[in-house]
Amino acid sequence: MFRSRSVQGATISIVAAVFLVVTACLAAHESSHGAQSPSQVSAGNAPPVITKIEPPNWWTGITPRVMLLISGRNLTGATISCKYRGFIVSHAKVSDGGRYLFAWMRIHSTSLPGTVPCAVRTPAGAAAMQFPLASRPSSIGKFQGLTESDAIYLIMVDRFADGDTANDHLASMPGTFSRSNPRAYHGGDLRGIREHLGYLRSLGVTTLWLTPIVANDSHSPQDYHGYGAVDEYAVNPHFGTLGDLQQLVAAAHRDGMKVLLDYVVNHVGPRNPWAAAPPEPDWFNGTLAHHTEATSDFQYLTDPHAPPSLWRNVVDGWFANMLPDLNQNDPDVARYFIQNATWWAEETGIDGYRLDTFPYVPRRFWSEFHAALHRLFPHFFTVGEVFNFDPVVTSFFDGGRAQFDGVDTGVTSVFDYPFYFTLRSVVLNGAPPSQMVRVLARDSLYARPQLLVPFLGNHDVPRLASMPASSEKKLRLAYGILLTMRGIPELYYGDEIGMSGGGDPDNRHDFPGGFPGDSRDAFRAAERTPQQQRTFSYVQQLLRLRREHAALSGGSLWSLAWDQSSYAYARVAGNERLLVVFNASGAGHSLHFSVADTPVARSIRIVPLFGTGTATLRADTVEITLPGEGLGIWKLE
Repeated sequence: MFRSRSVQGATISIVAAVFLVVTACLAAHESSHGAQSPSQVSAGNAPPVITKIEPPNWWTGITPRVMLLISGRNLTGATISCKYRGFIVSHAKVSDGGRYLFAWMRIHSTSLPGTVPCAVRTPAGAAAMQFPLASRPSSIGKFQGLTESDAIYLIMVDRFADGDTANDHLASMPGTFSRSNPRAYHGGDLRGIREHLGYLRSLGVTTLWLTPIVANDSHSPQDYHGYGAVDEYAVNPHFGTLGDLQQLVAAAHRDGMKVLLDYVVNHVGPRNPWAAAPPEPDWFNGTLAHHTEATSDFQYLTDPHAPPSLWRNVVDGWFANMLPDLNQNDPDVARYFIQNATWWAEETGIDGYRLDTFPYVPRRFWSEFHAALHRLFPHFFTVGEVFNFDPVVTSFFDGGRAQFDGVDTGVTSVFDYPFYFTLRSVVLNGAPPSQMVRVLARDSLYARPQLLVPFLGNHDVPRLASMPASSEKKLRLAYGILLTMRGIPELYYGDEIGMSGGGDPDNRHDFPGGFPGDSRDAFRAAERTPQQQRTFSYVQQLLRLRREHAALSGGSLWSLAWDQSSYAYARVAGNERLLVVFNASGAGHSLHFSVADTPVARSIRIVPLFGTGTATLRADTVEITLPGEGLGIWKLE
């Protein structure tokens, strides 16, 4: 999400004044809609008008039914009919005083690709509409999903690279662009990402995670982050077009990379037209004037003895007390977003979704959501954001097994926040590595721990390089641990060159060299500072080792030994046996331990692969000496 949060996810850094202005505007809008205008009173004498159809198109052979949400005016008493072979109107209903028409369509196997002509009629007249129906394109090379061998690179679209300056200053979004304003649009776009795929490929990442690309408030510069949707079927004009997104995905696939889109189903933006005029009375949990604020008491959702009163605000409250909370228990809301997620996947060929604010959405919806997606895209990957330090909590939301409520969310994986908090604590604050061992010991709580997504930073937390106790060596050590750990690692853009940044929005600086007028281009090795190059090379080498050694990218993990500052663990895959040891203290340190009765026992030779430490092996006894804040990798033969 766009927020900065504490461990419990409670701290929100949103400019309060902006919210008050938005609230006042929407309250006035809501009030004006509460009383019918003269045009609404006389709607029976005015012909129907159609302003929007969602989804804007569909495909033959993908689903036997599709629900259309038609927006417009003067729709009271409307009926809809379509004259097209195999395309049948099942039933329809009008809501919100004639502003919306829901129509459920059956698509028979005899339907052929084409444009479906339909008519919406009321006693006052008729409005024609056309609905494109296409054949499904080839799925070869699309919807690939992720495996343990992948490495994710999180890109905040607006802050990575400006490939098309024509979409910086937009007449349709006046006053939203200003590189000097840390909370405005800076010009990053989809073309800019596509133009730098070579950089990402050379770094060694395999998957791009893009922050939300849907249209946000056209008058709010603060919506550069993308988490306040106003149109669920449109690409943000500052980022480009649907064609730009399709080209980016296709180019990434050609380069052997995958793409995840950030997907938000918990809420919409406060200026979304639905906020003032919801399609149905229970489209949201509460109203603009009367709603509860979301809390982050996820632990009560995991407690079989907790009454709903303890967790109701988690799933029904408005995030940051300002983002309208969608009611996924409404079957029409659920159907709308399942179709929407299907549409974006089918239109673009992406490989998965990062699911924002995952615990804030009812679990039964997630189960239905994933069942529908996986019927169409069996390998599709989803990863849920569960911002919590406790593996008991995060694992409850993971998919692959039903919990006490009988629900399996179906999500492929979740972000490993418990490991994130522990990694930072060990590297920055001198916590003993035994804390890391304890977190890893809880892997049994997950159905697929090998698919967990560990990370050392993202767009919601201060960058590790700017933490009070941080240093260049500690950043590299954190990367060494992350990229030798089980799971699918995630890197935050710019961390690979040691970018600085405190809390939001300071943690979202522009990538140097991605924008016109930048004094230095960190996409090019020749223009990086020595420190940037050292960190980049370190990360690049580790990512290459992950690709070259199956034990690192997909092997089992075994905790071998640890003390107050060091931790030794093995990664094993088939006949390949690797030993990883790190020393988090500032001084040189030796760790002496036995590997007897472990999967790496009876080794006769230890061969260095990475790092500056020294190692000796005698019988089943290993002694490792590492410099301060150092990490080494050895192959045991």
